[in-house]
Amino acid sequence: MGANDKEFVKEITPRSVDFSQWYLDIVLKAEMMDYAPVKGCMAIRPYGYAIWENIQRLLDQRFKATGHKNAYFPLFIPESLLQKEAEHVEGFAPEVALVTHGGNEKLAERLVVRPTSEAIICSMYARWIQSWRDLPILYNQWCNVVRWEKNTRPFLRTTEFLWQEGHTVHATEEEAEEETLKMLEVYREFAETELALPVISGLKTEREKFAGALRTYTIEALMTDGRALQAGTSHNLGQHFARAFEIRFLDKDDELKYAWQTSWGASTRLIGAIIMVHGDDRGLKLPPRVAPVQGVIVPILTKKQKEQVLEASRELLARLGESFRMELDDREGYSPGWKFNEWEMKGVPVRLELGPRDLEAGGVTAVRRDTGEKIFLSQDNLEDSLEKLLDEIQQNLFQQALDYRIANTRRASSYAEFVEILEEHRGFIQAGWCGERACEEQVKDDTRATIRCIPFHQEHEDKGICLSCGKQGEHLVYYARAY
Repeated sequence: MGANDKEFVKEITPRSVDFSQWYLDIVLKAEMMDYAPVKGCMAIRPYGYAIWENIQRLLDQRFKATGHKNAYFPLFIPESLLQKEAEHVEGFAPEVALVTHGGNEKLAERLVVRPTSEAIICSMYARWIQSWRDLPILYNQWCNVVRWEKNTRPFLRTTEFLWQEGHTVHATEEEAEEETLKMLEVYREFAETELALPVISGLKTEREKFAGALRTYTIEALMTDGRALQAGTSHNLGQHFARAFEIRFLDKDDELKYAWQTSWGASTRLIGAIIMVHGDDRGLKLPPRVAPVQGVIVPILTKKQKEQVLEASRELLARLGESFRMELDDREGYSPGWKFNEWEMKGVPVRLELGPRDLEAGGVTAVRRDTGEKIFLSQDNLEDSLEKLLDEIQQNLFQQALDYRIANTRRASSYAEFVEILEEHRGFIQAGWCGERACEEQVKDDTRATIRCIPFHQEHEDKGICLSCGKQGEHLVYYARAY
């Protein structure tokens, strides 16, 4: 046992014992975040922030490829601006943080710390748009927002969080709807390709839609405690904000018209999704595409060949570091076993063990974090072998998550069956809904389960009967308890 082996991270609470504590143990012990002095706020540590940087980079590439440009808008919003759109302000009123003083002086008008940026951005768009030639506007901003949440949990729901919010303006309703659905598809493809996160795409109900939106579309993921997580949303704002903020343009027919708008966003809660979908009792399991460290080299040292193995390990880091995000753990005073445990907890996809036997055999021993399988990789074509291995891990994590979702999606044909599934299994429950808000609210009040989405492409599905009123279902929807 090395000198510091006894100080290895305390045992992570098993998921089966206390899922919430398991989650908190991981975010703290993997040094992803720490609690800040302000309730509900967190300091994101470098390991956690590196995941966000990778998410940001990969999403930003997609935004720019679809014609969007990044901009930045103020953190503070005059209260009167937020109040211009009644439905919007009502939706955010309980979560708004207000600035009343600047220095020692009381402000003439209170300022809202942005909970979202529609109001401030719309006020600027009203200045910038005069003609159809100014359209479309396809802007996105990466920023922080503040919502005074009552119940918080790191990454999933915090008072301040990081996100991106796209805000676009169009000449017609058709263009706005096309944009809304296009960006939802960007989120779906990103979540599944990069985060190995299978999602269900669909429409939010009127009750669950974004305050002020005409329609809200969503991608919904299932966590391994059987609860759902909204992973990204895209809103067709219609002309609501354009009318409130006087965003009008002179069209080609010389008529003054109100513009059509969209907004869409994804946040640091995606990091929470990665943890809860892929993690296990040993810690994180990070998808290689967004892992801060894709592979860690752990030298297996003997007294006789210590320097030789260390030198070979440094050469391996220099070689692989050109193509992959690699680290070399050559810390002294820690045993290989301690290092294995720590890097497993941090979810590094591949561990490369290099010892005298590996040197003699002309390769390295690779250990997969997702399966624990050990594979010998030859120094010949090592880059190709490692790339293939990382791709396999990425695909396997997605498949495992998809298998879990399929196994935990059940159909309920009656209210009694719905309650039984919810209490015994959780997960997604497919059920009929008549379309009436009262029935939707009845189910939520009784069970705390909400309609997560009305999935696309259900024209030929049997809608069944509404859980609440027993009428023929208008839609087949996904219910779940959610974060």
